This record gives sequence, structure tokens and C-alpha cells, in this order.
Amino acid sequence: MSKQTTPVQTQLDWSAYETSNSFGFDSFGGFGESDAAPASGGGYAKAAAVCMGKRHCQRKDKGVMCPSYRATDDEKHSTHHRAVTLKAALDGELGEHPFLSKELTEAMEYCVSCKGCKRECPHGVDMALLRVEAMAQRWQQLGHVPLRERLFANTPRYAKHLKMFNWVGALRKRMPLIAKAMERWLGIAAKRSLPKAAVRDFISSQPRSVAVTEGTREVVLLVDTFSNHLDPHIAQAALEVLQAAGYTVHIAQPAAGERALCCGRTFHSNGLIDEARAEATRLLDALSPFAERGLPIIGLEPSCLLMLRDEYHSLGLGERVGKVSNAAVLLEEFLAREHDAKRLNLPFKSISGKVLVHGHCHQKAFGAMPAMEKVLKLVPDLQVAFIESSCCGMAGSFGMEAEHYEVSMQMGELSLLPTVRAASEETLLIANGSSCRHQIRDGAAREAQHLAQVLRRALD
Repeated sequence: MSKQTTPVQTQLDWSAYETSNSFGFDSFGGFGESDAAPASGGGYAKAAAVCMGKRHCQRKDKGVMCPSYRATDDEKHSTHHRAVTLKAALDGELGEHPFLSKELTEAMEYCVSCKGCKRECPHGVDMALLRVEAMAQRWQQLGHVPLRERLFANTPRYAKHLKMFNWVGALRKRMPLIAKAMERWLGIAAKRSLPKAAVRDFISSQPRSVAVTEGTREVVLLVDTFSNHLDPHIAQAALEVLQAAGYTVHIAQPAAGERALCCGRTFHSNGLIDEARAEATRLLDALSPFAERGLPIIGLEPSCLLMLRDEYHSLGLGERVGKVSNAAVLLEEFLAREHDAKRLNLPFKSISGKVLVHGHCHQKAFGAMPAMEKVLKLVPDLQVAFIESSCCGMAGSFGMEAEHYEVSMQMGELSLLPTVRAASEETLLIANGSSCRHQIRDGAAREAQHLAQVLRRALD
């Protein structure tokens, strides 16, 4: 096929990749003229060209990357093949509409945005972010966003109404024909359960302002869409743990009259960049005053909180991102840091027994797992073990999609689900990711808890 290179107007900010020497070009060998970054795509093209064919993504030892390669044992579902195909698309080798091409669609199909490659690849290929841009370009060339992707992306906008439709999930479970119809019409896997919303969300029960107790340290609790509407008991547990430790806790709130805050993850993951940017702007408006004061911003859902530290830098939102990013920490990171600084005072009682921990991919990619271990070991007599696993397979909406259900379960069956099934009923299970808990529930018929719930249970 002859080259048909057309300019690519990227929707994300790839300027960090414009200075090619910052990413090791020409310094590792094997990156000659024939392997140079594509001429079209600017920083985006250079980000794809960060892959230099080391093929660490095609290993199956410890680590996260690459979940789809581990499950399928097929090179075309590896980070390396995705990068090569994306470079070919940007080089004009895949036709006039490369983002609609069969080659690129198949290459990107099983990417679960685990961020493992960003941490474990020797050159730090950020395939998750490359995939988001490719998806945004695909919708632009297609001329519309498909219904299912819009449905998943817009979860934050209709989340407050989900409780009114819990009966649909219950009826669907009792009547397989309804599940089959939803699979045919919406592409939602018939074998997958639907999330169940709480009767009352967390944010609506909280005061808009909190009196600061003299002499206490102030912190901000950022409650994401999932913790707010699906699992408010997790947010409540985190609040009680922080209060028991003596902190004055501010709950991040939207402007008066607006719906609850959201990081924009669901929009971003589905390639709706403008909508993700709008959500991020609302969140920055709410969090920036706290960040300016130097207050820690504590999150519960790894994929949401860590978006502030990572993807927000690609949304072109200015200097505020840096300040909020520096203040953003997961609950376990904050507690571990406070413990190291000898400022943590939590009255834990003894819990004899074992806890199995499954780390969310983003917790692993951003190095948060040691903090999990440190905090859990503060609970007397608790035996802590970590499941050596890659992605659980759910990965947001990936495991909900009919065409991805089987490979989603294959990912879970590599190590996570068998380990959970083999655990005794008395063993506590911890999975901080909402998607991970969903996969464990569907694949092993067990209920996993968030770290915050286990810590609250251990409070004396």
C-alpha cells in the first residue's frame, strides 16, 4: 500500500515528547534513520517511537505488563506490536484513514491501559495514553462515538440515577434472555453482572464545610464517582480512619448546585477528550485552593486519584495541574508517609488471621504497593500476603464488553482468580480497585474489601 500521510491534529498535549533527546533517541543504539519517529504526529509520533523493540512486554515473569500478551501468548497483542502498528499508521502505511484501519484496530483492541509498560518497559512506553489518542482520532475519523462507549463514558453524569435501575440488574440475573438482548443491542457481556448502586450516595450526606479542630492537621478526601455512588461505605470507612488518626477531613465538594466531582477517567478511557478536560477543570477548581494551602489530597480509587498525577499533564490545563498533582496521594501512601514521619497515631487492635492483597495495575505502576504493605503491617497479628498477578482483566469497562469478556476472564485466570478460590473463607481479601472487586465477585464468588474497610475494622 502506498503511503498517504496526512497531518494529525492531536487532541492530547504531547509537547513533553517534542525534545526527542529527553527520551533516549539515538542513545541506545538501533534507532537509525529507518527507525526514526514518523513525520506526521509531532510529539505523539515521538511518544510511539519511544518503543525500541526491547520486547520486555513479551515476557511472562513477575510484573504487570503486558496482560493481553500474557493471556493470549500472541505477539500482536503486545505493547511492541501496538507501537509498531501505530508508527505505521502515522507514517501513512495504513491508508487515508489509518485510525479506522483493521490493522490498528486489532492492535489496540486488547490493550487494558494497565500502565505496566510505562513503569516496566526500559524506555517507559506509555501505551495507555497512546491508545487514548488513537481512540479519539478513531471517533473523529468515524464521525461519531458508538453508543456503548458513550454509555460507559457518561457514567458520572447519570450515576446519581443508577439506584433507580438496580432492578434491571436483578431481573437480568434471573432472566438470561434479557442479558442476551443487552449483549446483542448494547454489546454488554451477558455473562457479566451489572454494578449495583447504593441507595444513598456519600457526598450528599456530608456538610459542605468542616470546622477545623485547633491543633489538628487538615487533609482533603477526594471521593470518586465509584466510591460515591457504588461503594459509599468505603468512603465512610476512610473518613472514620482519618478522623480516628486525629485529622480534620475536608470532603472535596463541587460548586453549589453542581453534580458530584469526577476526575474524568471514564471519558478519558473512552477517547472523549473534551469531556474529560471539562471534568478535570471542575475538579481542579475544587482542589486548587486546598493544594495552594499545602493540604494532602487523599484518594481511594487508584485509577481516579492517579489520573491527577499522570494523565492530567496531557490535558493542557496549565500550572494548576502541577500543584494538585504534587498534593495527590492514595490513602495508603498518605498513611505510610505519616507513619514514616512519626505523625501517625492510629489505635489498632489485634486481628489474627490472613489477608490476601490484589494490587490494582495503577497501584503497581506508580509504586504504591510497598505503602499498602507498610500500613497493613501496622495492624497487630495480621498476616499479609500479596497475590503475584498482572491485570485482573476487568480494567474498567473492558471486561464488560461482550467481545472482550473471554480474554478478560483469561487474564483473571492466570493467577488472581485461582488464588482467591483457594483461599479459606476466613481469609480477608483486599482489592482497592472497583473493577478488581467486580472481577473477583464475578470470577470467584468472593467479596473483596478496600484497605479503608480493613483498617476501620482494626480500629480499637
